Amino acid sequence: MSRFQKILRGVVLFIGAVAFLFPFYYMIIGSLQTAPDPTIAGAFPNPSNITGENYTAINDRINLFQGLLNPGLFTGGVLLGTLVFGVLVGYALAVLQWRGRGVTFALALLVQVVPFQLLMVPLYVLIARDYGLSDNYLGMILPFAINSTAVIIFRQYFLQLPKELFEAARIDGAGEFAVLRRIALPLVRPALITVVLLTFIGPWNEFLWPFLITKEAGLQPLAVSLANYISNVAATAANPFGTTLAGAAVLAGPVVILFIMFQRYFISTDIGSGVKG
Repeated sequence: MSRFQKILRGVVLFIGAVAFLFPFYYMIIGSLQTAPDPTIAGAFPNPSNITGENYTAINDRINLFQGLLNPGLFTGGVLLGTLVFGVLVGYALAVLQWRGRGVTFALALLVQVVPFQLLMVPLYVLIARDYGLSDNYLGMILPFAINSTAVIIFRQYFLQLPKELFEAARIDGAGEFAVLRRIALPLVRPALITVVLLTFIGPWNEFLWPFLITKEAGLQPLAVSLANYISNVAATAANPFGTTLAGAAVLAGPVVILFIMFQRYFISTDIGSGVKG
C-alpha cells in the first residue's frame, strides 16, 4: 500500500472507531452529570457538573447488585446449557455417522429463521401454566438452553479437525466421550470462547422473556428493572436522564469488559498444533 492509502485507511478506521465508541462515551458522561445537557456541549461537560450521585440515586431505587446477580444467574444457566448441548450435538453432527444426521442439521438451520417472538406465547403457556415455572430462574433459562447457532459453530469447528486424530484415539481404546473430552475439546477452544461471548450478550441483555415470565421484582434482571424504573419512577427523580444512563452503564459494563478481555479468541486458533507432518 502507498503512503496515501495507509493514511486514508487510518483516517477511515479512526472515524469508524469514534462513531462506534461515542454512544458509550456519551452514556458514561451523561451518567456523571449533575444536570443533563442535551446539546453538543454536553459531550464535554464542565468539571463542576460531574457527580456520582446518579449511581447512588439509581441504586436507592433499584438494587444494582441484585439487578446484576439476576442476569448473571440467568446468563450462567444459559451458557451452561448452550455449551453442553452445543458441544454434544455439534460433535455428533460432525464426527459420528448415524441415520438422520443431515435432517437434524437442516432443522438446526431452519430454527435460525424462526423468530423467538413467534414462539413466545406458546412457550409462556408451556412453562408458566403447564410447568409452573413462572417467577423462577429455571423458567427463564429453559427456552434458551439449546442454541442452534452454537450447534452450527461447534459442528463447523469439529469438521476442521483431522479425522486421523479420532481414529488413532479409538484404536487406543478410547470411547467417544473420552475422544471428545481429550482430543476434540482442547482443539476447539476458540469455538468455546466465541460461543461464550456470543451467547453471553443475548441473555444478559434479554428483556422480553424475563419481563413476561417474572413478576417478582427480586427476580427481574437489571434490564427489566430499568424499564420499570423509566415507566414508573423516573418522572419523580431529580435527574431521570442521568440515573437512567447510570443504570445502563452498569448493565453494559460486564459485556464490554468481557469482550475486551477475550476478543483475541475470535481470530485465534491452534488446530494446526494437533497434527505433525
